[in-house]
Amino acid sequence: MKGNSLRLQAGVLASLALALPCLATELYESVADDANLPIIAQYQSATKTQQAALRGAQMNVDIDAKLPRLEKQGKLIALRTISTLGKIGYKILGFQGDDTIKQEVIARFLQAEMEAAKGEDIAITPANYKFRHKGSMEQNGVRTEMFQVTPKRKRVGLFKGDLWLDASTGMPVRESGQFVKTPSVFLKKVEFVRVYQIQDGIAIPKHLESIADVRVFGRAELNIDFTNFTKRDPIAEEPGSDR
Repeated sequence: MKGNSLRLQAGVLASLALALPCLATELYESVADDANLPIIAQYQSATKTQQAALRGAQMNVDIDAKLPRLEKQGKLIALRTISTLGKIGYKILGFQGDDTIKQEVIARFLQAEMEAAKGEDIAITPANYKFRHKGSMEQNGVRTEMFQVTPKRKRVGLFKGDLWLDASTGMPVRESGQFVKTPSVFLKKVEFVRVYQIQDGIAIPKHLESIADVRVFGRAELNIDFTNFTKRDPIAEEPGSDR
C-alpha cells in the first residue's frame, strides 16, 4: 500500500511538472499583451497622423555600406521621396566606392524598402503584434515608454524587438529588432535600429543602422542618415511615376 501511495504521489507530481509550463505559458500569453494601454491607442492615432504628414515629403539620405569580409565599402547620396499616394522613391545624386556595394547591398536594400511599402500590411498594430510594456525612462524632461513587440505571424516586414514611444505625442522615437522573415533569398538574417526625431509633433526619420547576413558576401553593414526634410507642393501623380 505504501509503495502504491508513493507511486501515485510521484505520478501526480510528474503530471503537475508537465502541466506547469503550459499553465505558465497560458498565463504569460494572457497578461503579456499590453495593446490595450492608452499609449498604444495614442500611438495608433499618431501613426496615421505621421503617415499623412510624410506624404509629399522629401529628404536627403547619405548611405554608407560595407562588406567587411571582402573589405569593400561605398557611399551613396540620394533624394528620398514619398509621393502623395505613399509610394517611396529614390533619385540617385552620387556614389563613391565599389560597385559590388552599390549593386548587391544598397540597391537591394532600397528595392526591398520600396517593395515592402506597397506590399502586405506590416504596420505596428495590435492586429499584427503583441505589445509588452518594459518600462519608462525620462531624459531632459522627455518621457519615453518602452515596449517589446512580437509579431503574431511570420511575414516579410514584421520584426521582433523593441518600440519606444514619446509619451506626450505617442510618436515613435526608436524601433529595433530582427525581421522574422527576410525579403530576399540572398538574406539570411536582418537586424536594424531605426531612430526618429520629433519635429513639429511629427516623427521624422533620422538614422538607420542595419546588419544583414548576405549569402556569398557575408556580413553587410548599412548606415543611413536622413537630413533636410521638406514638404513638396501637392501635385497630381501618375501611377508608377516613382523611380
